[in-house]
Amino acid sequence: MAKCNVSTLIRDAQIVADGRVRRGSVAIGADGRIAGVYADGEALPSADDIVEAAELYLLPGAIDDHVHFRDPGLTHKADMGSESAAALLGGVTSVLDMPNTIPQTTSVRAWDDKMANASGRMLTNYAFYIGATNSNADELLRADYGKVCGIKVFMGSSTGGMLVDSDASLRKIFSGAPTLIAAHCEDESIIKANSESAKAKYGNDVPWSEHAAIRSHRACYASSHMAAELARETGARLHIMHITTKQELDLLDDGADRRITGEACPAHLWFHTEDYDTLGPLIKCNPAVKTFADRNALRMAVSSGIITTIGTDHAPHTLDEKTGHDYWHTPSGMPMIEHSLQLMLRLADEGWWSYPTVAARMAEGVADLYGIEDRGHIREGQWADIALVSKEPYVVGNVAYKCGWTPLKGLMLNHRVVRTYVNGVLTQKDGRLTGQKASKAMTFKPRR
Repeated sequence: MAKCNVSTLIRDAQIVADGRVRRGSVAIGADGRIAGVYADGEALPSADDIVEAAELYLLPGAIDDHVHFRDPGLTHKADMGSESAAALLGGVTSVLDMPNTIPQTTSVRAWDDKMANASGRMLTNYAFYIGATNSNADELLRADYGKVCGIKVFMGSSTGGMLVDSDASLRKIFSGAPTLIAAHCEDESIIKANSESAKAKYGNDVPWSEHAAIRSHRACYASSHMAAELARETGARLHIMHITTKQELDLLDDGADRRITGEACPAHLWFHTEDYDTLGPLIKCNPAVKTFADRNALRMAVSSGIITTIGTDHAPHTLDEKTGHDYWHTPSGMPMIEHSLQLMLRLADEGWWSYPTVAARMAEGVADLYGIEDRGHIREGQWADIALVSKEPYVVGNVAYKCGWTPLKGLMLNHRVVRTYVNGVLTQKDGRLTGQKASKAMTFKPRR
C-alpha cells in the first residue's frame, strides 16, 4: 500500500537486511524515518526525489560501537568533525565513542560536556561511553543509561591511562552495572613480564612482530577469562571488545539471550603477524594483531555468529607519532572507519560470509545488543540510516582522516559507498559530503 509524505524513494535496490538479499524499494518520509519497505512489484508512492538503484545494494548504515575520535584534548590527531566525515564516506551512520580523552569521560559532568561539544559538530549519529576507574563505581550509577551507551572498562592498559586493576573495584563495577560493560581485556602483569623480557633481549630495537608476543595470547585470554568469570558470578552483561585470539572465542555465550558477547575489529580480521614485516608500526595496536590461524578463527566466528558485532577501534595517531620511533615510543592504534564496510564486503565476496552477515554484524546486531532505539534495521518506522553501495573496483588512496594515512593504502576493494543517508538526509554522495547535517544523539533501552 502506497504511503504518504515521502521525500525520497530508493527504487529497485538489492536490499540487504534481516538475513537475506531481496530486490525492493525503500521510502523515506519527510520526518527522516523509513516510511515503507516494498517488495519487487508492489505499488510505490510518489516522492520528491527518486533514486534509481537497480545496480546498487542498500544496507542499514553501519553502527561502529568502538571509536576513538580523540575529542576533546587530543584533536591534533583527530576530531569529531573530521572522523565523522570519514565515517560517512564509508557508509557508517552512527558511532559509539570511547572515554579515554582529555579530560577522561569518567564522570557524569564530563559526559555532559562531551555531549554538548558534539552537538552541531558530529556528522554521524553519536553516543558516548562513560569510563570506569578504580574509584568511580558510585559515579557510574548516576549516569542516564537511556542516553549513555555503556560502561567502558580497561582491564589492560592502553592509550589514555585508564587501567582498572583493583579486584575489589572490578567486582563492585560488575556487580552494580545497570547496563552493558564493554571491556578491553589484557592482563597487565603478563604484559609487563613480556615487556621486560623483550627489553632484556632487544633493548630499544624490538622488532614490530614482537608486539604480538608482548601483548600475547596468554595476556588476552587471562584477562578475558577473568572478565567472563566476573560476569557470570555477578550477572553482568559483558561485551569483550576487539577479541584477537581463537581461545577467547570459547568464553562467549551462544544462543538467544547471550550475556557474554564479543566484538571483532576489521584490522584483526584482515592483518596477521606476517604483515608486521611490511607495515610495522602502522599496524601496532592493542590488543595486538595475532597469527594467521587466529585471524581465520575470528573470521569463522563472525560467519557463525559467535562474534556478534564488528567495531573498528578507530584510533588515529599522526604519521609522525607512528613512524620514526622505536617500539617503546610508538603509540598503538590505527584509523580504520572509512573503509570498514567495504573491507567486510570484500571478505564476503571471498566467501567468508554473506552480505546479510555484514548487515547483521555492523548494524542490526549492534543495535540489538546495545538496545539502540529505532536504528540499525531496514524496517518501517526506523530512522532512515542507509548506505547505498555499488559493486565496482576501488583502490584505497587518499583518506578524510585528520591524520591523513591508513594501513589499507593501495588495497583493492570491490565496492564504493555511493550514498549515505543519516536520519533520512543525504549526507554523502559519490565520495563527497553534501554539507547537510542531520545527526542526532542516540537513545537506548537500558540493558542489564
